[in-house]
Amino acid sequence: MRSDLMKKGLEKAPHRSLFKAMGFTDEEIRRPMVGIANSANEIIPGHIHLDKIVEAVKTGVRLAGGTPVEFCTIGVCDGIAMNHEGMKYSLASRELIADSVEVMAIAHPFDALVLVPNCDKIVPGMLMAAMRLNIPSIVISGGPMLAGKFGEKEVDLISVFEGVGLVVRGEWTEADLKDLEDCACPGCGSCAGMFTANSMNCLSEALGLALPGNGTIPAVMAARIRLAKMAGMKVIKLWKKNIRPGDIATLEAFQNAMAVDMALGCSTNTVLHLPAIAHEAGINLNLDLFNTVSNKTPHLCHLSPAGSHHIQDLDAAGGVPAVMAELTKLGEIDKTVMTATGKNLGQNLKGVKVKDYRVIRPISDPYHKEGGIAILRGNLAPYGAVVKQSAVAPEMMVNEGTAIIFESEEETMEAILKGKVKPGHIVVVRYEGPKGGPGMREMLSPTSAIVGMGLDKDVALITDGRFSGGSRGAAIGHISPEAAEGGLIALVKNGDRISINIPKRNLTLLVGEEEIRKRKKNWKQPEPKIKSGYVARYAQMVTSAGTGAVFKEKF
Repeated sequence: MRSDLMKKGLEKAPHRSLFKAMGFTDEEIRRPMVGIANSANEIIPGHIHLDKIVEAVKTGVRLAGGTPVEFCTIGVCDGIAMNHEGMKYSLASRELIADSVEVMAIAHPFDALVLVPNCDKIVPGMLMAAMRLNIPSIVISGGPMLAGKFGEKEVDLISVFEGVGLVVRGEWTEADLKDLEDCACPGCGSCAGMFTANSMNCLSEALGLALPGNGTIPAVMAARIRLAKMAGMKVIKLWKKNIRPGDIATLEAFQNAMAVDMALGCSTNTVLHLPAIAHEAGINLNLDLFNTVSNKTPHLCHLSPAGSHHIQDLDAAGGVPAVMAELTKLGEIDKTVMTATGKNLGQNLKGVKVKDYRVIRPISDPYHKEGGIAILRGNLAPYGAVVKQSAVAPEMMVNEGTAIIFESEEETMEAILKGKVKPGHIVVVRYEGPKGGPGMREMLSPTSAIVGMGLDKDVALITDGRFSGGSRGAAIGHISPEAAEGGLIALVKNGDRISINIPKRNLTLLVGEEEIRKRKKNWKQPEPKIKSGYVARYAQMVTSAGTGAVFKEKF
């Protein structure tokens, strides 16, 4: 056992003494030790209940003959960190989470790991650690929040963000918004739509690193507790068979996950996180592969924010296994890959069927023939940009507009709410990339304000920052190279014309080469926005969004 490094032999008597100081018996010390990374805290609705999930995991580990050992990680609530300086720390927290799990699992050599995340950066951070450590591991999330009820309409957090614009337009009163605020998020869990947290929880399952149901069983259901107990038991089986993350999350498994990503219409943040997770396994997921998969994968689910369904509806329709079973009809899913059940995917999908074709469309009648995400290139984004094309109005798929420039998210938000952004504008928000932000903030408040102001069919927004999975409309992010690295987005001026052609995967600044060269000569790299602390160091270490915003390997 790996844990023998800290507990077996004469010279480990002091180590065993320290375990006994915490109440461990000789029998517990003798058994395989399973580290449980718990990201519970009292600031994230998706994490407030993780103590109960972890207790269930511990029960499962003990039932299977192991000894659970819990430790903690940090976690940022993207919704609460949104639209202020705190969002600069959200993406940056992913690397800290991965590093903290690595530190704990090497300083205390556990035999296996159970990873208990639930929200945006915590899920990919823990998955990165699992791939890096490559010891038997399984993921069990806290599960999605139920949708709220506002009159006869199902609502969620994004409804509240968009409600702000409705108040500014005069269509709602502040009292209306207060009523929505009170009911939109009815309890614990990751926010109810196909936003980043639920996207990553579903893709953990599609990758094979979590059990079937991980992405969709609601947080409040007893089935979630049962799944957590099963995860605790399964990790001991993985340990006994020496099945490791690297055996499960192969290139073929990542391609399966990307296909599910496209079918579900997941968050554009998956284009940051899947390459970063793969990077830890030495697998290169370049952006063109996303387009390759998208081009041949139909969009089958229309979930919030793009559609009216929520994660609880997807769960009732059969969840991720049903989506994968439907995709197997196209021959685009590799059923030979190993999974955390200890069986291959084909065995897991045996007998699985879609239970509600209103929620999971058949491959013969998809919402769109192509997947939910598209990668754009062109002179504005030679290294790539990303858009959730399934959430773009048809009239905005091909668009030419006039640039209106903003140097920060706050400046953008103020202008939208004051009516300075008009139909035909292409809002350009720059110096919000991984290095320039720093931290690549999400633009949920501006995109929601654009929708709330009734401009989502008339205005596009492009940025070197990124978007929440809750964003909808012609929102194009991850522009690489970013402004802080001298990318062309830094040289755009008010009044410039920009062409967006999503079907042709193109994003072009319509300015002549000679004029661009003149602007380039006059460009100066701005002073860092933050000069001390963690995100200042992060800005020096981080790479482009086009590579998943992972850290440089050499300094």
